Amino acid sequence: MTPHPPSEITPMAESHQLPPTSRPLIECIVVGALAANCYLLTCPETRETIVVDPGDDAAAILTRIAALGLNVVSIVHTHGHFDHISATEAVLAGLSKAVPVAAHPADEYLYSRDARSLGRQFGYPLPGVCVSPNASLVDGAALRAGTLVLEVVHTPGHTPGSVSLVCGDTCVLAGDTLFRRGIGRTDLPGGDEDQIYHSILTSLYTLPEQLLVLPGHGESTTIGEEQRGNPFVRTS
Repeated sequence: MTPHPPSEITPMAESHQLPPTSRPLIECIVVGALAANCYLLTCPETRETIVVDPGDDAAAILTRIAALGLNVVSIVHTHGHFDHISATEAVLAGLSKAVPVAAHPADEYLYSRDARSLGRQFGYPLPGVCVSPNASLVDGAALRAGTLVLEVVHTPGHTPGSVSLVCGDTCVLAGDTLFRRGIGRTDLPGGDEDQIYHSILTSLYTLPEQLLVLPGHGESTTIGEEQRGNPFVRTS
């Protein structure tokens, strides 16, 4: 994976404080046989958009982008499992300009053709040429779209390169790390049960209780709801 120019993905300041960010416009599109959540996070001022986890149904994603008049500036993967990345090539082809594809480098093994081909049994597309990320997400980096700023938080466990994306005091996109009353599975190659518990306790449950959690599958929740009611990782 090659770094992307700093105008799109930049390191955070030493204080680890995010610059002010607007509240995003959020669209969730449920895609594919495994019903993954693809999110469109849009700056309300500029209409610049980050597409998160285009796992399947590229036509539906592109139709929504066009209907809302969005200007996509990047595609981001919370992790590299096929149900979260398989529409990447088709979405890229349908955009009016080239945009970076960003992921954590620890998930690079999931972009091999062999790993991608596992999705075919569930009906996921396998393109002739598989795209690999060309921008690296690292812990503490900032993703920008207009006045929208997302902080990258490395939350390994479901996969080695799983990340969550924190948008100010509005929401966190948790990928397959934290669900409503559940957590991501760790029995697939690269999964680590101890790591996912550590990630949730130290990187997610330390966020404000009112923060909206947008998971990779299923319904949204809040940090506080999961602290109190998640049967797998509970703090009270």
